[in-house]
Amino acid sequence: MERTFIKKLEAWKTSPNRKPLLVRGARQVGKTYSIKQFGNDSFKGKIHVVDFEKHPDWFGIFDKNLDPKRIISELEILLGTKIITGTDLLFFDEIQAYPRAIMSLRYFYEDFPELHIIAAGSLLEFAMKDISFPVGRVQFLNVHPLNFYEFLKATGKDKLSELIVAKPEKLAVPIHNLLLDNLRQYMYVGGMPECVEIWRNTNSMADVFETQSNLVETYRQDFSKYAPYINKRSLNHVLNKVAVHVGRQIKYSKLSDEFTGPTNKKAFELLVMARVIGKVRATSPASLPLGAFASERRFKAILLDTGVMRTLNDLPASVEFKKNDLLAMYQGALAEQFAGQEFKSAGADQLCYWSRETKSSSAEVDYLIVKNNKIYPVEIKGGAAGKLKSLHLILKEHPEIEKGFVLSTAPYGEIAKQKLTFLPLYYAYGLLATDF
Repeated sequence: MERTFIKKLEAWKTSPNRKPLLVRGARQVGKTYSIKQFGNDSFKGKIHVVDFEKHPDWFGIFDKNLDPKRIISELEILLGTKIITGTDLLFFDEIQAYPRAIMSLRYFYEDFPELHIIAAGSLLEFAMKDISFPVGRVQFLNVHPLNFYEFLKATGKDKLSELIVAKPEKLAVPIHNLLLDNLRQYMYVGGMPECVEIWRNTNSMADVFETQSNLVETYRQDFSKYAPYINKRSLNHVLNKVAVHVGRQIKYSKLSDEFTGPTNKKAFELLVMARVIGKVRATSPASLPLGAFASERRFKAILLDTGVMRTLNDLPASVEFKKNDLLAMYQGALAEQFAGQEFKSAGADQLCYWSRETKSSSAEVDYLIVKNNKIYPVEIKGGAAGKLKSLHLILKEHPEIEKGFVLSTAPYGEIAKQKLTFLPLYYAYGLLATDF
């Protein structure tokens, strides 16, 4: 499958300021597969894979000291081949299994910078909590499930995929409807690579749903790895509750009736660290960076993937899938989930929204995004411009904002006097990833 982050790997490979690369992402999002593909396609020599989950007996290489040249020498013996600088790639997979190996990346940067080395793993933040992390000596790359653009590519819809990363325009009605039909499929299949592959090969939604259930069970089984930090039952409670509250403000005390607010908060934060859920904080659009003004008390959450959201909600897909309006599916929550994960895939790791609460009224805009160092509010709506009260309010209170975006199932359009641009929902990724 063609992944957009491969281009970032290629840029890293040729950068004169290259550092060891640490690739982060939730389980099953395609880190290992894509890095191996990149190694095979982009290096003249070999890709040398050291899998720390498969070879715990190799941990001892990092116990004596962290001298990279000694480490390489001993790895060559175990791998049975020479690691050649400049033409080969060294890949430390599942590096979270032995945190001391993460510490070694610092010395690869300082003493062996000419070697191309990539490390990857899930639950990395857990491993990094207990070590002296090589700050400033490592580059990071975050990997997410396939976005809608990648999904179209993977399912052989290349021409459609190019449309959604081009400058937005009003498309012919049949093409617009075809994109919405494919978006409907994506919302149920999601972007987990295994699910996309099954959909591409079988076109069976039942097979996809079975795979999604297995993936969710894998995440639940991972909860045992959180055991030193928290009761895994509280993680289950919080994950289930977040799934049904996508798009709504969350209070820690309401995430589980069985556990206390502080326990729920800890479970929530651990799931964020594991990249299973993402926190969306309320903030002000007054100035950059948005995170500097973000609230820790008022927040929403999204899951890592629309398919995971559907599975956790266990909602009747046969009923929802028939709805003509994508924004009506799961009462609009699925569309907000989709937009959020598209923004994250495009590089917005810290998602924010705008919320104003007063005694007489409240107002909320679904997302605030930053594009070309400018802040834009984004509302996901099916209604006409006159019904976008919160969006009109934020534009009035902050006249420095050039325009607001409305994502919906309607065709592209603009109302210049109201500073509004209407984009079909399928443009969500391109809104951030494309320069227009």
